Formats: sequence, C-alpha cells, structure tokens
Amino acid sequence: MKLICLAVILVSLSGCRTNESPEKQVNDLKITAAVKSKLASGLGLSTVPDISVNSTDGVVTLSGPVDSAATRAKADSIARSVPGVTKVVDNLQVTSQ
Repeated sequence: MKLICLAVILVSLSGCRTNESPEKQVNDLKITAAVKSKLASGLGLSTVPDISVNSTDGVVTLSGPVDSAATRAKADSIARSVPGVTKVVDNLQVTSQ
C-alpha cells in the first residue's frame, strides 16, 4: 500500500515540472501582473476580468472577449509596453454587446 501511494505521489509531482527555470517563472509572473495592472488602468476594471493574460518566456498571450476593435488594439499596445515583453499573441475576440 505504501508503495502504491509513493508511486502516485511521484507520478503527480512529475506533472509539475516545467522547462522554465524558477527565475524565468518569477519573471513571467511579474510580466503577467504588470500587464494585468496596466490593462486595468488603461481599459478600466470592468474589461479586465474578461481578458486572460498568460506569459511564457516573455511572450504574452491575450485571450477573451472585448467590446470593440479599438479595445483590442489598445490591449495589444498596453501589453507591448510592459518591460520584459518580447512578443504579444493577440487572441482577443471582438464581440457585440
């Protein structure tokens, strides 16, 4: 029984490994937080919960619904202005309200 529990734990932990170093993971978290903060101040707090922000190796991916092409362009511009961002992948969808 103990052997089975140990095997389950080891298999679970192996899924938590990434190819990023801890330093890069922390940097990506800082970039994500900075993008979200700038989006909140630039687009308004009501828009930000709908936008998903993910950062990996400085590449920021934006996804979710926005109300206009202008909002989409502004979100892209804001994300690009954050220090450490090397590229922005814009997967935002313009939806009619």
